[in-house]
Amino acid sequence: MPASSRLLPLLGLVPALLVAPVSGVEARVPPPITSRQSFVAEAVRQAGPAVVRIDTERTITSAGGGGIPPMFLRDPLFRQFFGGGAQLQQAPSKRTERGQGTGVIFQEEGLILTNAHVVEGTTRVTVRLVDGRTMEGSVVGTDPVTDLAVVRVAAAEPLPVATLGDSDNVQVGDWAIAVGNPFGLDNTVTLGIISSTNRNASKLGITDKRLDLIQTDAAINPGNSGGPLLNASGEVVGINALVRTGPGAGLGFSIPINRARTIADQLVSSGRASHAMVGLALVQEPDGVRVRSVMPNGPAAKAGMKAGDLVLKVSGESVQDPAQFLAKMEASGVGQPLQVSLKREGRELQLTLTPVEMESLQG
Repeated sequence: MPASSRLLPLLGLVPALLVAPVSGVEARVPPPITSRQSFVAEAVRQAGPAVVRIDTERTITSAGGGGIPPMFLRDPLFRQFFGGGAQLQQAPSKRTERGQGTGVIFQEEGLILTNAHVVEGTTRVTVRLVDGRTMEGSVVGTDPVTDLAVVRVAAAEPLPVATLGDSDNVQVGDWAIAVGNPFGLDNTVTLGIISSTNRNASKLGITDKRLDLIQTDAAINPGNSGGPLLNASGEVVGINALVRTGPGAGLGFSIPINRARTIADQLVSSGRASHAMVGLALVQEPDGVRVRSVMPNGPAAKAGMKAGDLVLKVSGESVQDPAQFLAKMEASGVGQPLQVSLKREGRELQLTLTPVEMESLQG
């Protein structure tokens, strides 16, 4: 039989092998493509109705002089011509400053999570929903330490709510979707990835904030502040806080939603957030974390800590930088003792620190 004839029956088996299911194994058939909608569109469809625009007004009072430059007020001829500079200086000028940001509804009765810097010091807050409804808002509370705030609106019916995810599950490389109102452009959506999950604010030069931030390359611009950072499932994993300008521009940072949820609960229940403090200034050195200074009569001083001490461990875990010490103190909370291992003049010591409320030391 010619070789070609012998091949034909074998070739005829190939289609059968390709389509016939293997005994005992279920054939895997790709799901049918029923829509051209992307995962981004679906995520925004779920969370988008809960994203709001926040318009604010602040009254800014300028120094006396009605806005007249001091050089003119000091000029004898000017004062003589206008009847005396003292009278002019007694009339401080006031003006209204308008701002804008974003927020996300996290409770259907009208509670909105946003950034503190969006609503701090405002005389009026107006909230605009995606469907066009506009409501007057009131500030429930702000926390400058974490740059978080809660705003309340009085709604006649339940409002759309975003699903809050778990920021502890966020991984580098995950999709990141930012939703907000940059430059007044409502309902703007940008896409990127999670670039880092643990950027300490102090290392970014933001020394007045206690934050470990999520970094993303999704575009975050002025007006995005307070808006949500979504994962691929449309869950909120962060609250957008700032974007780096100048060198390294294009980097955006969000407050992890687990931290934001904790602060929001405190603001809703009491109007303020609680932060632990022990009265220490720490610096990073090649050999570890060293105590730079100790606040007199603070918890650290009462426990016996001194400037120059080298911190080794907190609650049995090694401490590599000041941010880790701070994180462990925050996690422990006010009034909860911390076991601290340190080295002083070649000797290892064990001390117990009991953090107190930050306001009690600063006030």
